[in-house]
Amino acid sequence: MTRALPVDISPQTLVVTALSAVAYLLWRVFYNYLVRYSLDNVPGPPPTSFLRGNTELGGRYRWKRLAAVASTYGPVTLLRGIFGRRIILIHDPRALHSMLIKDQEALQKGLAPSNMFTTLLGPGVLSTRAAQHRRQRKLLNPIFSVAHLRNMTHIFWGVAHKVQAAIKSRVPTDGSATVLDMNGWNGRLTLEMLGQAGLGYSFDNFSDDASDKYGESLKLLFPVASRVPLLPFAIDRVSHIFPNHHTIRRVLRLIPHRAIQQVLDISETMFQRSKEIVEERKEALRNGDAAMLAQVGEGKDIMSICLKANMAATDEEKMSDEEILAQTSTFILAGMDTTSNALSRILHQLAIHQDVQRKLRAELMEATDGGTTDLHHDDLVKLPYLDAVCRETLRLASPVLFISRTANKELVLPLSEPVRGRNGALMHEIIVPRGVVVHAHLQASNSNKALWGEDVDEWKPERWLKPLPAVLEEARLPGVYANLMTFSGGVRSCMVLTPGFACSGFKFSQLEMKVVLAVFLTTFSFELSEAHEPVVWNSSVVIYPTMGEKSRKPELLLKVKAL
Repeated sequence: MTRALPVDISPQTLVVTALSAVAYLLWRVFYNYLVRYSLDNVPGPPPTSFLRGNTELGGRYRWKRLAAVASTYGPVTLLRGIFGRRIILIHDPRALHSMLIKDQEALQKGLAPSNMFTTLLGPGVLSTRAAQHRRQRKLLNPIFSVAHLRNMTHIFWGVAHKVQAAIKSRVPTDGSATVLDMNGWNGRLTLEMLGQAGLGYSFDNFSDDASDKYGESLKLLFPVASRVPLLPFAIDRVSHIFPNHHTIRRVLRLIPHRAIQQVLDISETMFQRSKEIVEERKEALRNGDAAMLAQVGEGKDIMSICLKANMAATDEEKMSDEEILAQTSTFILAGMDTTSNALSRILHQLAIHQDVQRKLRAELMEATDGGTTDLHHDDLVKLPYLDAVCRETLRLASPVLFISRTANKELVLPLSEPVRGRNGALMHEIIVPRGVVVHAHLQASNSNKALWGEDVDEWKPERWLKPLPAVLEEARLPGVYANLMTFSGGVRSCMVLTPGFACSGFKFSQLEMKVVLAVFLTTFSFELSEAHEPVVWNSSVVIYPTMGEKSRKPELLLKVKAL
C-alpha cells in the first residue's frame, strides 16, 4: 500500500493563505462600502449606523417609520441594511409592475440557498423559487377556485356559529358588556376554519379558554421571531456554508438565545402536528370515499384535494412528502395570523366608528333575516357595505407591510414619474445591480395620495360605493384585487392573505372575514375599553395588536355586548 507523502507547507504559505482568507472576508463585509453605483443617487435617509445601516427604521413601529420615509422621500427610496447593503423601497406603480410582473424572473426571493421560511417551515410555496415554485403553484392554483370555495362556505358558517355560542356564553345576559380578547378569539376561529376547510382537521371545540398547543404556537411564531431581527440575515449567510435547512436548524440549536430556541420549538411543534394531519388524510384517501365523507372536511378540504392531485400528477410534477408537509404549515400559518389580525383591525375600526358599525349591522340584519339565515357564497360576497368595510380596512392597514425580492442580475426599473436625485438631476429609471434588495412597499401604495386623494389616511368605507379616482385606474397597479397591493401581484400573488404566495387564495380569506362579520355583528356590539391601555399596532412579519406600548402580548381587548 502506497503511503501519501507528507506535504511540506512553509510558514510563509500559511501566512499568505490566512491573509488571503481574511482579505476575502473583509471584502465581502465591506464590499458595499467600496463600490459605487448610479443607484446611490436615489434619495433616502442617511444610515444611522455604519455597520447596521438604517436601524432607526426597524422595531415594533416600523410601519409608521417607513410610512414617514415614503412621505418624505417619495415613491423610490434608497436605504442601507447590514454591512451597507443597498435596499430600494418602492411604491411607484410602474416600478411595482416591473418588479412583480415584467421582470419577475430577475427579482427572486433571495439569492442564498436557504432562507428563514424554508428553515422554519420547509420548502413550501412561500419560500421556494424558480422551477420548484412553478411546479408547486401548478398543483395548488386550481384548489383555490370559486367552485371549491362555494363547497366550503357551510364549513365557515358552522365554525363561526360555534364561536358565536362560545362568546355568547361569556357575555352577560342583562345587556351589560364584558371585556374579551377578540384577537385571541379571531385567532382560534381562523385556525379552526383553516383546519376544517383547509386540512379536514378540527383543532378547537371552543369550550376551553385557549386553543391547543399547535394553535398557540402559530400565534407566537411571528411575534417571537421579531425579537431576533438579525435571524433572517444570519440564516441567509449561514446557508452559503450549510445549504441544507435541516443542518441550519442544528446549527441554530447551538446558539444559547432564548427567542431563537423558542422559534425552533414552535417550528418543531408545527412540523409534528402537520405530519400527523397529512398521515390522517392519506389514510382516509386509501380507505376510499366513505372514509373521506366521515372526515371533518368531508373530503372537500384543500389538503385532501391537494393529495389527490399530487397522486394523479406525473413523477416530474409530484410534490415530495417534505413539500406536502411544508404546504400544511405554510398554509395554516399564513392564513391564520394574517386573516385573524385583519379581522381584529376591522373590529377595532368598527369599535371606533360606531356609525359604520350600525350601518353595517343593518345591512347584515336585513340580508340574513335578523341573523337567522346563513347566506350562500354568491349572496354574501355581493353585499356592498360589507365589501366596502373589508376593502377599506385592507387598504388602510395591510397586514403585511412589504414584500422583498433580490436582483439576480442587473435590471432597470422604470418610473411613472421622475424623481429628483441627490445631485438635483431627474431620474426617469433606476438601474438595480445584482444583489440589491427591492422592497415593494404595499402599504405606501395603498396610501399614495397621488392615486387615492387627499383623504387617503382616513378610514372611509364609503369611498368604495362610488367610482374610484380615474388616476388610480390609469396607474395600472399590478395588485390582484381592487387596485390594492395588499395581496401583492404577479404569479406569487396571495394564497390566503400573505403576499408572496401563488394562488388566488385571497378569496378564501375574504370569505372567512365576511362570514365572521355576518355572525358577530348580528349577535354582538363592540366598543373600545376605556379601562385598558389604548390599542397599539405593532410591526412583525404580520402587523398585530397589543394593549399599550409596553405590552408585547398579541391581544385586542374590546367591550362586547349581546344584542
